Amino acid sequence: MNEQFSIKGKVAVITGAGGVLGGSIAKSFVASGAKVVALDIRQEQLDARIKELTDLGGETIAMAGNVLDLESLKNVANEVVRKWERIDILLNIAGGNTSGGTLAPDQAFFDMPVPEWEKVTNLNMNGTVYPSMVFGEIMAKQKKGCIINVSSMAAYSAITRIPGYSAAKTAVSNFTQWLATELALKYGDGVRVNAIAPGFFIGDQNRAILINSDGSLTDRSKKVLAKTPMGRFGDITELNGAVQFLCSEAASFITGVVLPVDGGFSAFSGV
Repeated sequence: MNEQFSIKGKVAVITGAGGVLGGSIAKSFVASGAKVVALDIRQEQLDARIKELTDLGGETIAMAGNVLDLESLKNVANEVVRKWERIDILLNIAGGNTSGGTLAPDQAFFDMPVPEWEKVTNLNMNGTVYPSMVFGEIMAKQKKGCIINVSSMAAYSAITRIPGYSAAKTAVSNFTQWLATELALKYGDGVRVNAIAPGFFIGDQNRAILINSDGSLTDRSKKVLAKTPMGRFGDITELNGAVQFLCSEAASFITGVVLPVDGGFSAFSGV
């Protein structure tokens, strides 16, 4: 590999590492020679993930932590610095929607349970802000580091039935730009903040609204694909290269960017 794109030896903290997206990126980073800190609140998923990562032969540690608990995150940060003396990369992957936060086709916004709204917005927005505060402070002191957030197509234009998720991911996009500016102005060009905006990928959280029980596409899926010029859903591994690029020296002059990885969804008007 061109060394410009290398992340070999870099210390990367990955929140939500027990999930599908976090796990895919964690495995990709280990394969690329990064030292991976797999962070998740779900111990069972974390145990399974660390076994996978260890089997790949890389340097990795599992840390139980809550992205909504600053003290929990500080404990993780202190332990990582004790072990590896620095933190080079933070991937804020923890997030997602909930079934209660998704409106049924015949359900009005006014009927949404407020606790579900709060759960989704808190996880996606503060679950990005809090780790950025804790791990980003270490990067600021180092004058070097890279934070990657996860936005969404829902931040580009309105997508029906997911109001809380849409609002939170829009906030993530704005926060990415704000923090990128703040850190560059105060701590120099070595600390960068960017985000990816995934298009449509079939995972555990959205499978039920995209795929019928018989394996056929739902009406919602058909609408998605009709607005995706590539005419297909993405494969989760197709996000790995974009994330690695943004974390590498090849992206040294890129900060404040929200990069779509969407098969052209965000570019197409549908006409």
